[in-house]
Parts: sequence; structure tokens; C-alpha cells
Amino acid sequence: MKPTIFYCYDAYCGWCYGFSPVIKKLAETYGNQIPFEVLSGGMILPEQPVSISVTAGYIDKAYPMVEQTTGIKFGSDYLWHIKNPDLSDWFPNSEMPAIAMCIFKELYPNRQVEFAADLQYALHFEGRDLTDKEAYRVLIEKYGINEEMFYDKLQSDAFKEQAQYEFQLCKQLQVTGFPCVLIQVSETKFHLLARGFTAYEDLVARLQAVLKDLNT
Repeated sequence: MKPTIFYCYDAYCGWCYGFSPVIKKLAETYGNQIPFEVLSGGMILPEQPVSISVTAGYIDKAYPMVEQTTGIKFGSDYLWHIKNPDLSDWFPNSEMPAIAMCIFKELYPNRQVEFAADLQYALHFEGRDLTDKEAYRVLIEKYGINEEMFYDKLQSDAFKEQAQYEFQLCKQLQVTGFPCVLIQVSETKFHLLARGFTAYEDLVARLQAVLKDLNT
């Protein structure tokens, strides 16, 4: 079988947002020779809606570290919700962006990494609420997706089941944190390329080592 790179991420993961430029560059460099598959991890799946105020304190302490480590910037519209959690109407949930990702993968299988990065930018920089269907309108326009078709699929059981399958698949792959990058080289063999934020040079070195091993 042909090797496949799996990028396990979550739309709400700040470290994944910081990792976006790295994984995008990797996909741009190697995407023609190795397929990239984005899997949504289902990081936030409360049985009952939970306000951003529950995690805002943690995020407020963590985001400067993400900025310092990765060079990414969090937008003021996003940070308003983190700094003013009592005034925010956000109830984070990973399901809808995961469903959107599944729809997109069906339409543009070769641009999955790019779309994942755009979803994260929409949340962490532009401050769009990814549990609100309206948040996706800007992405629909950017990628020239039929609006009616997209919103029909966003509410369909089939794509919801597909998103749930991805959450389970990440668990089966023993992914316990995000971002995580794996390369599958056979039916049963995976190599870990990144767990947590990883610099581009380190990621490439690990990938090259695996590819060299396969070719010897």
C-alpha cells in the first residue's frame, strides 16, 4: 500500500492552530507524492452545552505560550471571548467543525490540510463561533461550495456519523493529544511523526527517515 500521512487535529485546539503553518508547508511540499488525510479528534464533546467560561482561564494562560512557541497570533475578536467569558455566548463543541471537515474532504480531498487551517483561522483569529452555521459562510464562498448543498449535508446523519467515526479512529490510533501526525506504511504499521507542536525541520527529518527506511 502507498504511505498515507494522517493529521489528527481538532478545530478548537490552540496548539493545532499554531501548528497550521507547519503542516500546511509539509502538505505543500509532499502532497504530490504522499496523500494527506485530516482526522478530527473530537476534543470538546460535552453531553450538555458548556460555556467558554469553564476553559477561558486555562486558555488565557496558555495562548501566550502558543504564540511565543509557534509565532502564530490569536485575533482580538477571539480573545474578547477569552478575556470576557461572562459576557460570551460561546459554548464550544467540536462536532460541527468536524462535520464540515468531512463534507469538505468529499469535495476537495487534496486540500484537507488547507481547509483545517482555515477553520482554525476562522475561530482563533477572526473569532467566528464554529457551533454557528453562519460561521461557515465565508469558507463556502472562498472554496466555491454550493451553499444549499453544504448546509443540507451539515445537518445530515451521514456526515455526523462520519465525524463520529473519525473521533473513534483517533482513539483507536491511540492519539491522546493534538496535534498529532502519523504516517501509515502498511495495513497495521504506523510511525509517529509529531505529537504536540513540532518544528518543520524536525517533522521533515522524521518523515525522510521513514521514507528512506521504506526504500531500502
